[in-house]
Order: sequence, then C-alpha cells, then structure tokens
Amino acid sequence: MDGITARRREDGTTLISERAVATLRRAVAGGVLGPGDPGYDAARQVFNAQIDRRPALIARCATASDVVEAVRFARAQDLLVSVRGGGHNVSGNAVGDGALMIDLAPLTDVQVDAASRTARAGAGLTWRVFDRATQAAGLATTGGVISSTGIAGLTLGGGLGYLARLYGLTSDNLLSAEVVTAAGERITAGPDEHPDLFWGLRGGGGNFGVVTSFTYRLYPVGEVVGGLILHPVARAAEVLGFYREYLLAAPDALTVHAGLLTLPDGTKVAAFVVGCIADGREAEAMVRPLREFGSPLADLIRPMSYLDLQQLLDASYPPGLHHYWKSSFLARLDDAAIETLIAHFLEAPTPQSHVIIERLGGAIGRIPPDATAFAHRAMPFDLFILGVSTDRREQAACAEWARTLWQAMTPHLGAGAYLNYLGAEADEGRDRVRQAYGDHYQRLAAIKAAYDPENRFRLNHNIAPSPRSS
Repeated sequence: MDGITARRREDGTTLISERAVATLRRAVAGGVLGPGDPGYDAARQVFNAQIDRRPALIARCATASDVVEAVRFARAQDLLVSVRGGGHNVSGNAVGDGALMIDLAPLTDVQVDAASRTARAGAGLTWRVFDRATQAAGLATTGGVISSTGIAGLTLGGGLGYLARLYGLTSDNLLSAEVVTAAGERITAGPDEHPDLFWGLRGGGGNFGVVTSFTYRLYPVGEVVGGLILHPVARAAEVLGFYREYLLAAPDALTVHAGLLTLPDGTKVAAFVVGCIADGREAEAMVRPLREFGSPLADLIRPMSYLDLQQLLDASYPPGLHHYWKSSFLARLDDAAIETLIAHFLEAPTPQSHVIIERLGGAIGRIPPDATAFAHRAMPFDLFILGVSTDRREQAACAEWARTLWQAMTPHLGAGAYLNYLGAEADEGRDRVRQAYGDHYQRLAAIKAAYDPENRFRLNHNIAPSPRSS
C-alpha cells in the first residue's frame, strides 16, 4: 500500500497510509505538507542553517483545534512529534527526521488590552510582531533581543531581554497559557487552573504539551536609550574589568552586555551592548559612566524607540548562518576569567564567532527561586559562546573552538545553563540537560508524568516522566 514512511515514537519506522494522511489533511485547516509539496522545504527551515532535517509530515496549525487534530493523529499512529514555534533554538529540536512536525507559525493572532495591561498572543508570533502590537498602546513585556525569535520557546525556557532586570523574565510575566496535552485535550494553565502545570511551563521548556497561546502582563515603555560602544580589543581586559565593577551596582533599568566580536571590516573589538529603559536626564545619568570610560572607537548610544532597541542586533544574527553554541551561567568574572576569554577569542576560527557576557540580577534575582521552574536566579552573569560560520565546512572548527573555550572557563562557571542557549542533548550530554533545570528537575519530572506520562513530547531538552508509584 502506498503511504509515507515516518518514525515511531520509540524506535523504528511505520507506514502512514495515504488514507490516513488524507484524513489529517481534511482535519487541519492550516494545511498539511509532505515531501515534494510546495512550501515543504521552506516550512522545515529553522534559524540555524546547520539543521537540515526532513519531517514525514508538517501540520501547519492555524487554530488550537488544528493542534488537537495533529496531536491525536500522532498518538493514533504512534509517531515521533516535534513542535515548531519560532524555530530559533540552536539545537533544531523543532524539526525531526521522519517526525510529524506541529508547526505553530500560522498562530499569529494578538489581542492587546491596554486598560488591563495584558496581551494574549498566539504561539506562532515572533517578538517583532508582538512588540509592534503592544507598542501601539505604549506597552511591552520582557522579550528576546533578536526580534525574529519566537515568543513560545523564549517564554517556556525562561526569557531574557532588556526588560528582565526591571520587570523579570518573560516567564515571570506569563499570566496563563492555553495548552494541548499529550492526550489531545485543550486546557488552560494559570494560578487557579492546573497550577502545577503553570509552574512547570515557566522554565520547563516544551515538555508538557503544545502551548497554543500565552497571556502576558505588560508595562508602560516609551522612548529608551540604547546602542553599542566599541573599544579596541587591545583594551579588552580593561573594558571587561570596568564592566564587572560598574554593572554590579547599576540600576535595574540599565542592562549592559559585554561582547568580544569582529566588525565587518575585520576589526576585533570589545563592546558594550546597552539597553536603558528610561529617557531624558535619567537615562543620561545611567549611561554616562559607560560613555566616559576610556577612548572608544565608536559611541553609538542614542535615544530610540523600544522597537528599535529590540531590533538593534538583528543584522548581526540573520537566518542562514551555521551555529554551534556553548553556554553556562558565570559565577564570577575575575581577572583570570577575563584573560581566558580574550586569549581564546583572538583565536576564533571565523569572523562571525564571538563571545557575549549577559548581566543578570535585578528583578530576576528578587523573585523566589521556587516561584517558577526557572532555577538559576542567583547567578550574576551568563556566558554565551557562539561558533558561527557562513559555510557548513567551517562548523567543525567553530564547534571545537567553542567547546575548548567553554572547557577553559570551567573554573569560573556556575551551576547549570540557560535552557534557551543549550545545544542538542546528543552533544551536551544528559547531565547538562538535568543541570539546566537545577534543583527543580524532580518536581518537573512529576509534572511530566502527570501530563505526558508516555513522553510523547520528547524532541526538546527532555524531562523524563518520573516513575509512577504503585
């Protein structure tokens, strides 16, 4: 019998009959794509060009009901399932060879309630679209600093952004979520409905179901001040030393990340990436020490809209590049750590490879560590090493460089890693995945057992369901 060969949930393959595929096509209003269908290749692409996988079928879900149909179909056929929101995660878990890919890209409805300062947003939205909708009312919530990032993955993994030190992580500002469970049921998770699931969604990744919409708390955000300050790499040790000292006492409205990067003309620099959620004299006072330090090559700080701030780095992270990332929380940025970072950066194999140090703290650290599933609130910094190339043939060298630098930084690292920067489990190792969830892993495993006891949602930074007691 003709049909489509697909991967089973556990091992091996199965043949999906043409009749079954036709039934799914009729049930999913957004459409179902198979190999050879127009749009199939575009739909399976993700941000990281290193990922080149071919799903058996792609269910383009335009409604929550479409997601229900896709989940029930996968269950009936015992298929491996992946879920694609924005497709921005470096590991490429959104796409699985031979899997049924549940594509949420068509779920782009957003409703902003200016009076209550809330927004309900479909899981296929990117931050560019979400921010445009909320800023029309002069509002915003913590969102990713690359505007092509999807709201879904960022929220479920925690959610860092320019507003995080002032208002908390994206997940801290999640008020409720609509979820399709592994059993194909639609439920709402919030403080009063399925509170255990709601706790787990805020930092537990995509382990517990398919979130189809998110409702967020919003804040008034008007004109801000932001941009880059670039220093010669020869001064990098002084730049990072100043960064360490100044940022430890900086106000919550000021977020500054430090970078070691190469400009398009080949110049290597140490950079401040600044996002100040204030304007006028208040903002001027906050950023003045940064602008007065040293003799920069360029000072690009200026007043701008929040939308411009959110798109400030977009040109440096276009789709179509090949990425390999290593990341961990950074417990201390002492002189030895700074020396190690600079020495290894100078040996980066491609001009696109770079290092970012993100300043955490502020509201992130004031929220109790057990309030949500995000476990690492006490860490002062996050270290983000990006091995990036334009050519797939250069990726082995980029990956080796990133791994070597990360290993050299081990004495300075804190426990765990930011889930949204974690690579594939096959590369990172099972222990690293567990460490990303920290002390919350066992509680998350119990929630997993309650909502996905068969681990049907496993193409993620997976949490195995805890064994049920007899």
